[in-house]
Amino acid sequence: MPTLRLALCQVDPTVGDLAGNADLVRAWSRKAADAGAQLALFPELMLTGYPVEDLVFRRSFVAGSKAALERLAADLAADGLGELPVLVGYLDADGPPQVSADAEPGRGARNAAALLHRGGVVARYFKHHLPNYGVFDEDRYFVPGNTLNVVRIGGVDVALTICEDLWQAGGPFAVARQAGVGLVLNINGSPYELNKDDVRLPLVRRRAAEAGAAIAYVNMVGGQDELVYDGDSMIVGGDGTLLARAPQFVEHLLLHDVELPAAAHEPVGGDGELADGMRVVRAELDDIPPAPAGEPSTGGIIEPVADEAEVWQALVLGLRDYVNKNRFPSVALGLSGGIDSAVAAAIAVDALGADRVVGVSMPSQHSSEHSRADAEDLAKRTGLDYRVQPIQPMVDTFLANMSLSGVAVENLQARVRGVILMALSNQENHLVLTTGNKSELAVGYSTLYGDSVGGYNPVKDVWKTLIWRLAKWRNADAERRGETPPIPESSIGKPPSAELSPGQLDSDTLPDYDVLDPILIGYVDGDLGREGLVESGHDPAIVDKVLRMVDTAEYKRRQSAPGTKISMKAFGRDRRLPITNRWREHG
Repeated sequence: MPTLRLALCQVDPTVGDLAGNADLVRAWSRKAADAGAQLALFPELMLTGYPVEDLVFRRSFVAGSKAALERLAADLAADGLGELPVLVGYLDADGPPQVSADAEPGRGARNAAALLHRGGVVARYFKHHLPNYGVFDEDRYFVPGNTLNVVRIGGVDVALTICEDLWQAGGPFAVARQAGVGLVLNINGSPYELNKDDVRLPLVRRRAAEAGAAIAYVNMVGGQDELVYDGDSMIVGGDGTLLARAPQFVEHLLLHDVELPAAAHEPVGGDGELADGMRVVRAELDDIPPAPAGEPSTGGIIEPVADEAEVWQALVLGLRDYVNKNRFPSVALGLSGGIDSAVAAAIAVDALGADRVVGVSMPSQHSSEHSRADAEDLAKRTGLDYRVQPIQPMVDTFLANMSLSGVAVENLQARVRGVILMALSNQENHLVLTTGNKSELAVGYSTLYGDSVGGYNPVKDVWKTLIWRLAKWRNADAERRGETPPIPESSIGKPPSAELSPGQLDSDTLPDYDVLDPILIGYVDGDLGREGLVESGHDPAIVDKVLRMVDTAEYKRRQSAPGTKISMKAFGRDRRLPITNRWREHG
């Protein structure tokens, strides 16, 4: 049986950076070639980054992507890499955008893959299945392809596919079986969510069985606005055996020798044959260099990590790329001494280093001594730039000129803190991080233009109960490595409080988080109505209270900062409800 040395290049592109992304392809193709690879794969829309959203409608951007692909093919050859076949995702178009007045049926923008070899493009594939759920709007942007490209490489028939083609039965993978291929390449921009890595392997195995072929699945890594990509690239044999698997959340070259069935001397059908409504178009590369002699290359299999470790890595990478790709020099956040700001600060230090994180304690007359001490303790543990700015004199000035009481005074304190953080941002060019967790965002337990102030929220998609689990995991992980745990134990153990009035606790307003979070998860993530939540065992009176709070807080969430998505349904991209909405889940 022929053997192909595959190089799955799990890399971190940036949306819109055509030149930088092309340079990544050149650099990692060099690594692959130096390791004796005979075929290199890069992620979905590698040249443009993913998702490009409404940049698809700019004809200049589409033209830039197509030109960048041609330059890349020539540059690879000039780099001495022309003999290495390289599969790369890019944005193509064979007609005007579908939203334009001159749109043509069946033509338009394409989510495409190109196989580059000897300075040119030897095959182009257009994504067949276009996802239109969750964070995906590809029906809005792209026209589906109806052709499966099969390229004979090193004596093996290899099919080209893109991301969602793998997630749906039928289509390209069923056609690949009829075409008699030995290997299916699948390039991905598959965003992370908790436990998605547990879903991928069974899915790839099902498609391997459907295609009757091995699958090389390469996924991008890195952060893009709210999305974060975890990599988790893999190679699965035609019998479903996991042959190699890359780590999550890091760039990685997964190099592995795969034994594959030789292509038939007489291909089934001919060029342009039809199978299940798709055309099969075939090409053949001239001889490619053999793999180096010696021991076979083995990519290894990285075992999955615990949920808390996985989520922490996702949050760190999402924040790091948001800050770095948008060229912010540093971040600033308020340190209350509570668990949310402590976890957000620890994530920021892990992502950027302590020298790029400013933590500001802003005590009022209601701030307890232990909260002030906990904020200072966290700063000492992490080494971040720690500052103290009391807010009471500013609050008193407002109160001397306005007649306020009750909640208005509580919210005034939060808004003064927001003004301080934004002033520091303007003065010193920090990106302000807000630190409200998903439970608080769900029920509107926040102050607009106060504690909600910020340009990014690293814990936006993290339920409060998970915040505590993450804090405990991060401290235990530090202890295992002989390091100082970053989060004070008293921040983890004390009852949560906004400390905006004497003796205030979150439980004065909200159910205990152990009760609240399961209701929110069912309602927000699971789309359960009142009846379903009550049938699940939740107290009807508490359900009614919680749902009322969630429904009336939509206007607040619509104004909240972006934050890393780690759940199946994050606020913003995933969950889209009208603000003006009289539907209620009545008791």
